[in-house]
Amino acid sequence: MAQEAEYEIPGGSLYYERQELPGGGSGICITRLQGTLGEVDIPECIESCPVVSIARKAFLSKKNLRRVTVPASVTEVGDWAFAYCDNLHTVIFGAAGELGFGKSVFMDCGSLHFLYMKNGDETTAALLAAAVTTAGAPYLLNLSEAGSEEWLGKWDARMLTVLHGADNEGYSKQVLCGEEDYGSTDLAAYESGQRKIKVRLLLLRLLYSRGLREEHRQEMEAYLRRLTKGCVHDETWQVVLAEHGEDSEYYHLFAELGCVNEDNFEALLSDVGGDYPELKAYLMRYKEEQLGYTDFFAGLDL
Repeated sequence: MAQEAEYEIPGGSLYYERQELPGGGSGICITRLQGTLGEVDIPECIESCPVVSIARKAFLSKKNLRRVTVPASVTEVGDWAFAYCDNLHTVIFGAAGELGFGKSVFMDCGSLHFLYMKNGDETTAALLAAAVTTAGAPYLLNLSEAGSEEWLGKWDARMLTVLHGADNEGYSKQVLCGEEDYGSTDLAAYESGQRKIKVRLLLLRLLYSRGLREEHRQEMEAYLRRLTKGCVHDETWQVVLAEHGEDSEYYHLFAELGCVNEDNFEALLSDVGGDYPELKAYLMRYKEEQLGYTDFFAGLDL
């Protein structure tokens, strides 16, 4: 059995095991992280041996972890390696080609925004992250294919599958499994949650729209407009306000889609309150420039 050893890094330690490689020689497997680090750069070599793998559960539930850099020498990432890292935002892979991923590597990494690959751009990084979080499509975690026209087509196919699914899809299974383990069994709350998943995917794809077909764009924009403030359901607005109230690119897109109008403007402003002054200021400018009228007294509230 391999002996675990410690490799000190600023603020903590990486534990590892030396393993024999199939073609001869030795490689290093990172087995766990000790410490409450926010950022970790995994070294390419330890003891003059290449770091070739990350073990299952190696970074499991590291709540402070926000950013990880994985060297090009790594060829395998084990099951649940980064699962339940609630604040993990960015992972940078040095590999440009094949990299083997186990199951549920990024399970419940709700803050994951970017999975960068060598020579990859922000669009690919953002869509890769969404593939394994919001879209629930781990089969898209393919670094050798990511960003290609074919891969974007597969991503969009998954997005449309989610979009076209019934809002109550999967509800019966949740009820059978029980509220205690899987959350509320309230049908309305469940359906709202499903619509929010759709909204998150659509907003992201519209922001990172390389290769997006025009007919898909039109369908996506129409769906988002149907869920603005003042409609029967308003999950587009809920997601923008609660999750992106400080992200100008999101609320600019919200307005550009036609989700702000004379009928819902006052309700939007009321929802914003004093929580997001820049969003409130933007809405006031939008009202003046696009809707064609001003409100002097509302301006004083800013």
